[in-house]
Amino acid sequence: MDPEFAAYLERVRAHRAELGESLAALDAALALPVGLGALWRRRVRAALTELEHDLRDHRAITEEPGGLYADAVARAPRLASVSKLQMDEHLDFVEVVQRLLGEREAGLQSADAVAAHREAATQLVGRIVRHRQRGADLIYEAYEVDIGGQG
Repeated sequence: MDPEFAAYLERVRAHRAELGESLAALDAALALPVGLGALWRRRVRAALTELEHDLRDHRAITEEPGGLYADAVARAPRLASVSKLQMDEHLDFVEVVQRLLGEREAGLQSADAVAAHREAATQLVGRIVRHRQRGADLIYEAYEVDIGGQG
């Protein structure tokens, strides 16, 4: 593997760990009892804000020209549909996080609104976990490199 691209994959691996940490922080915040009120709300808002930042960075680093998805498809054209799915999900994830943050700004006025917000955020966590799994498989298929599941 080209040393320059190997260094790029190392950046992807490091960023993947950061994204994993922000995802774990959201999962931990969502697991807190809603009865904590303001503390629960602050923790979830902070975790969503960090996740939004990391998702934007992840999208930029993997979708840049000559980046991960473009190179993976060039090496293994059979991965084009998986690469497209991954990129489509990036945009969707950012939009879902923005919607969740918007709900928070508008105010979660009822217990039902809080429960729906928590459920939507919990579903997002699961979707991102599956996205990360698929991404690790894609990278392994294209490069025979394990970028790590930790973090």
